Amino acid sequence: MSTYGENVTMFPDEEQPRWRVSRRGFLIGMAASGAALALGIPLGLPILRRMAAEFSEGDAGAFFSGELDPLVWIEVHPDERVRLYVPKAEMGQGIHSALGQIAAEELELRWEQLEVVHASTALGGDAMRNTAGSSSVSSMYTPLRQAAAAMREMLRAEAARQLEQPAVELVASEGEFYLEGDPQVRVSYGALVSGEVQWQIPEEDVPLKPVAAFKLIGTSPLRVDLPEKVTGQAVYGYDHRVEGMLYGAVARPPTIEARMATASPGAAADMPGVVRVVIRDGFAGVVAHSRLEAAAARDALEVEWDEGHLWQQDELEELVTAGGRGGVNVQREGNVSSALDSGDTISAEYRSGFAAHASLEPQAALVDVTAQGARIWTSTQAEASVREEVAEALGVDQELVEIVPDYLGGGFGRKIAMDAVPTAATEAALLSQAAGAPVHVGWNRAEEMRHGFLRPISHSALSAALDASGRILALEHLQASGYSLAGVFPRIASLILGFDIGTVRGVRIPYDVPNRSATVWLHRLPIPTGSWRGLGLAPNIFASESFVDELAHAAGADSLQFRLDHLPADEWGSRARLVLEGVAELSGWSTPPPQGRARGVAFCTDVDTIVAEVAEVSLERSTGQIRVHRVWAAVDCGRAISPDGAKAQVEGSIVMGASAALGEEISVQDGRVRTANFDRYPLLRMLDAPQIDTLLLEAPDGRPRGLGEPAVGPIAAAIANALFALTGVRLRRVPMTPERVLGAMEG
Repeated sequence: MSTYGENVTMFPDEEQPRWRVSRRGFLIGMAASGAALALGIPLGLPILRRMAAEFSEGDAGAFFSGELDPLVWIEVHPDERVRLYVPKAEMGQGIHSALGQIAAEELELRWEQLEVVHASTALGGDAMRNTAGSSSVSSMYTPLRQAAAAMREMLRAEAARQLEQPAVELVASEGEFYLEGDPQVRVSYGALVSGEVQWQIPEEDVPLKPVAAFKLIGTSPLRVDLPEKVTGQAVYGYDHRVEGMLYGAVARPPTIEARMATASPGAAADMPGVVRVVIRDGFAGVVAHSRLEAAAARDALEVEWDEGHLWQQDELEELVTAGGRGGVNVQREGNVSSALDSGDTISAEYRSGFAAHASLEPQAALVDVTAQGARIWTSTQAEASVREEVAEALGVDQELVEIVPDYLGGGFGRKIAMDAVPTAATEAALLSQAAGAPVHVGWNRAEEMRHGFLRPISHSALSAALDASGRILALEHLQASGYSLAGVFPRIASLILGFDIGTVRGVRIPYDVPNRSATVWLHRLPIPTGSWRGLGLAPNIFASESFVDELAHAAGADSLQFRLDHLPADEWGSRARLVLEGVAELSGWSTPPPQGRARGVAFCTDVDTIVAEVAEVSLERSTGQIRVHRVWAAVDCGRAISPDGAKAQVEGSIVMGASAALGEEISVQDGRVRTANFDRYPLLRMLDAPQIDTLLLEAPDGRPRGLGEPAVGPIAAAIANALFALTGVRLRRVPMTPERVLGAMEG
């Protein structure tokens, strides 16, 4: 197929593999449309949509749950090691340790015996794959306990056979079985599997260990990933190497709407180190012996682009504005319009900008394509989706593609495959296929900032009316956003729902208000947007909880007590009350803050986890710089598997949310993303990070909920509310940069 020489591969247009809806995507779309057709007739599409919006804010664990075969996911070795394979990515959140604790608890292991491995797609299929939605623990808690308990009982049956004792009289403890009443009669798990094992798989579900007998769940043992990370042995996607590998670089469009018109090798094919130039419809890349050589040759390719419309930031924001046709109501109780018309109305508008994920590790993958298939080592949150994408690009069956997950240097939603943005795995696969050798593609920071996908911009318009006693009589939230998760699902799903299940997180009104309504507008932007930690939670809670603070001020009420006074009298309201009262006590809300500081509170519920946060801030009035000194957080996430891990997730969410609230913003000028590196995208530094105190509460049912994202929701509003308490200035746009603070104070 080469028309330029031995190291150039050109693909005629008729031989291009065409992107098409994957099988998994088609099934998801059919499920969504089938539900709409089945329920839409008796219930009506508006009611269905409101049900879907309510579901999107609930516990994601049940939706993503499944079954695990113990003989597939658990291995017992003769040297007493027990290896647990998991389908979830370790990206610094400690999930391998939490899942390991769940399994080790039911298996009755010593913590040191357990080894946790992120399973490749060759093991266990797509069962419970993908790491997103704060669902890893909540979705795997019961299935993993059941699988581990089944393995424990299979080991017990084998021990009974080998010891010639009744199984019911054998006690499991620390990786051994001993005979009750005669502890000298014992056998270790390793000894049980040293010879031929006659497994007896339980025909029915095995009884799970009673909560009162837990020894590991609820404690904080040493994380299983720390030794490798401390000693430098941990392998990330960017670091993966195999013998004979090459490096790839790919031509990137100069503007957000650019499309490749023509491409030719130019001088690239003859440059030092170049092994292959690959050009196909809409794709041009280079394979070389080093990353620098590949990048230099990539820059020498002769590529012409149709740049499209040269968008400006204000044009994009004008597109994303609540109101007009196309809105979808996702919550309606009472008669909001009538109630708002009956008295004085309080209204305010809020906006949030584009945000990058700023993961320490950009996109990276190593791919080896052979006649037998493809093997991919990569940092990904979505190995099943990446496998589909690579199989489509190569034109092979998915069964011939294996994803071997590496550690992730941060994810935050960026390492989920999105239709609008290619993955490093797909790019490396195309280059490897052409070069006949393993190829590594690692994006640099500029590529990540300018050619990845962003958190979408959003706009919220809120209106309310108070009665004579200062209670909220009516509350309306109108919200508009770009795509968050809609790019993951087939277009038919978005058309039926009319909204993005990601961007509505935090839009619905949780308070006990007799007349309340939430309506959303979804806009497809020319710039790729997608999932960002918490999806729409951070911008939506910034708007809604800032507005609730404005209502409390208008009513002359304490802002924390105002929230307590508007909680519903149900189970959720009882949980929320304990969280708000907990953060009030933790922060000393009723006591005055230090001189020159003020406190603000905000609150949210997400994935059935409830979070309240109080921020204490000061302001450098000459520069407009907000300083967040302390944050107190109270969290009801159900059962915390590892309290230290749970608190770390809260702390990470607060720091990330505060960083985005104070300075992180991507802007577009002349059709280009202006930001290429951290010089124009300032992250909150350790020197400026607040002291964080966390109180963990537990729902009465003791069931674990999600915790990877909920705590990112309240922090921006808590900071804005504290700033208002300090200065009387209300900021209604994030990030709250020094320039915006000074502008608001001068205004």
